Formats: sequence, C-alpha cells, structure tokens
Amino acid sequence: MSQTSGGSIRWGIMGPGSIARRFTAGLKETPGAVLQAVGSRDLSRAQSFASEYGYHSSHGSYEALVNDPNVDVIYVAVPHNGHRDGCLLALQAGKAVLCEKPFTMNRREAVEVVTAARKNGTFLMEGMWTRFFPIMVKMRELLAENSIGDVRMIEADFGFRAGFNPSSRLFDPNLGGGALMDVGIYCLSLASMVLGAPDTLTGFATLGETGVDEQAVMNLRYKSGALAMLSTAIRTNTAHRATVYGEEGRIELHSPFWMCSSMTLHRNGQDPATFDMPFTSSGFQFEAMEVQRCLGAGLLESPVIPLDETLQLMGTMDELRRQWGVIYPADHNG
Repeated sequence: MSQTSGGSIRWGIMGPGSIARRFTAGLKETPGAVLQAVGSRDLSRAQSFASEYGYHSSHGSYEALVNDPNVDVIYVAVPHNGHRDGCLLALQAGKAVLCEKPFTMNRREAVEVVTAARKNGTFLMEGMWTRFFPIMVKMRELLAENSIGDVRMIEADFGFRAGFNPSSRLFDPNLGGGALMDVGIYCLSLASMVLGAPDTLTGFATLGETGVDEQAVMNLRYKSGALAMLSTAIRTNTAHRATVYGEEGRIELHSPFWMCSSMTLHRNGQDPATFDMPFTSSGFQFEAMEVQRCLGAGLLESPVIPLDETLQLMGTMDELRRQWGVIYPADHNG
C-alpha cells in the first residue's frame, strides 16, 4: 500500500450518505488523515459531498474510486446489502478496507470478504466504532486488571422507535432490515469483547409485516458459566445502558453505552469510582486512528476487533435469525 511522503493516510469514501458524513467529521479530527476521494454511482452526489466536506476528488463509480492511485484505504459506507461487493471491489484493487457494521448480510458473505483480504495480504477491519472510544479502552484495562473479578453476567440494550416505512433500510429484508443488524450488533459485540464466543444462544423476536425483527431479546451462555442478556428494537425506545457484573463488583456504562464517554466502577465494599472521558466531534476518529495505527505497523487486521471475531459475530446473528425465521434474499444467493 502506498502512502504519502509524510506518512499520512489518504482516505476514500464509498457511499456519500449520512454515516459517511459523520465519519468524515471524525476524519477531520484524525492526525495524518487526508480526505482524498469520494465515490458514488451518481457523480453529482460524489461531487457535492466532496465539495461540502473538502475531499480532493470525486468519482462517479465505485470502480473508479478503488482504482484511484491516490487512495490508500476505503471506508465502505454503502447500505448493508452492498458491503460484500464493495469490500471485494476495494480489496481486489489492493486497497485497505474499513467496512461499516454490520460487516455483511451473513457469515457466508463475511467469509468471502475475509478470505479475499487474507489471500491478497490486504488490511481489513469491521467498523465497530464502539470498541475504540477511550472509555472502552479504559474498561478493557479494568477488566484485564481483574477489577471486578471474573465476569459472571452482562446486560445491554439498544432500542429506538422508528416510523414504519417498508422500503427503508430498517424494515426492508433486501437491505438487511431489522433491529438485530442495525443496533443489536452493538450489544452482541460488547458481549463478545468481554466474554468471547458463546457456546449456547437463544432468543425471541417480534417480527413485523415485512418479516424483519422489530424487537428482540437474546440470551447467551458461555463455557465459563457466564451469561449475557441483551435486547434490541427499532420500534421500542430503551435505556441504552450496559452493565458488566463480576464476582467482586460491576461496571456500569452510562447511556448511550454504544457511544459512551463515562462509566462507573462499583467494587464490593468500596465507594463508586466514575470515569469521564469526553470526546470531540462525531467519535469516528478513534476507529480511523486504529486503522492508521495498524497500517503504520504493517498489520493486516486489528487486534481490538480481529477478523475471526467478526466472523463469529456474523455467525451468531445468522443463528439468531434462523431461530426467529428472519430470512434475507441474500441468504439464498451465492
């Protein structure tokens, strides 16, 4: 992968939508990040986005974007159902890739993408931004120090009430609609970060008229005996809190846990200790910094969210959807 002479990393944006706007705000807070190019199937959209946010160039196709010799890494920000193809296109062009969550529509697609990255020797990372917030780094340090003893239980919820629109990405099965893929992944990723892969999982979902999960509860059990109790929704507002319970205390991630800046450590028999780690801008700068750190170190994946864990999480969501009867057209392709 080429870099600019000063060691900066030149970013290309695939899909100039709302998430790309927030990511760009984070990039502007990322040392060494160059806002290089924007690619869209609609050249005028790419040009407008590039002009508004200060990118150097714009392209009227994804193919032109990934073949731009001045781009080092592609942020794949297209809708869920385009993640697989967008990632493969960029990887085959030799570009490093940061793919917005959920990584793909299912585990089979994720395996295709990861296999391509490993075959090409190209960097690839899932864009689960929550992992990289300073408060999450601190929480991992506290857990590594055994501050609350062995973890026994996790509770987390992420639900909001969206207006029903059968053709929107939240409700259309063709676009990977449903609560699980949009926000349930945050709860699952938190549990995975703390406890690893479950050995048993089950849950219940309320399916709406388009056949996607509009709300769901998920229960996971781990070999250690630990449990995770998670809930998610796109038609129900929830508290957006998360708590990690250990044998000797608990850590409460303050709402909203998925973009958290504060938490409280409760140790048995001791006064609570609150940690505040506010951040500026959108918060996407932290995952961008991790990508640039990995590229500078010659890594092909991030140890904070390794590719095997991404595959495991996609498999977990496949199994939950199977239990609930949530089927996407993409599940039958390939």
